[in-house]
Amino acid sequence: MRLRSISNGVGKKRIIQKGGTDDIRARALAKLPKKKLSFGILNVLSTYNNTIISLADEAGNTIISSSSGAMGFSGARKGTPYAASKVAEVLAERAKLMGVKDIGIKVKGIGAGRESAIRSFAAHGFNIQFIRDITPIPHNGPKPEKPRRV
Repeated sequence: MRLRSISNGVGKKRIIQKGGTDDIRARALAKLPKKKLSFGILNVLSTYNNTIISLADEAGNTIISSSSGAMGFSGARKGTPYAASKVAEVLAERAKLMGVKDIGIKVKGIGAGRESAIRSFAAHGFNIQFIRDITPIPHNGPKPEKPRRV
């Protein structure tokens, strides 16, 4: 990231930052585990506020994970489909470097990023074995409180 200062003539200097998500992307790709996999399970947790994606082996041990907050998105932009697709792209690149060819996908949550994350992984050329929706559904829930007597 390069910093450059610009004077506006009044005496105060504005500082302009060059670079952004590419720097975060480079850092994410730099930390690769030494483990080699051929099949992985992709867990996508998509809420209204964030999207968290993790890649696990067949036993369920998480190998790599990332979220839209870790990619540099903040506030309301974390829950967008664009943020989810960017996270999935970075994880797909890391998975390719680890040797993953086949994946199974488990999706949890009702956020906007669930479908775009799956599409982004499919576009990177992985063989998708299964897609399961494991969003918890309440079966009538707990018993409500009794009405208050005054």
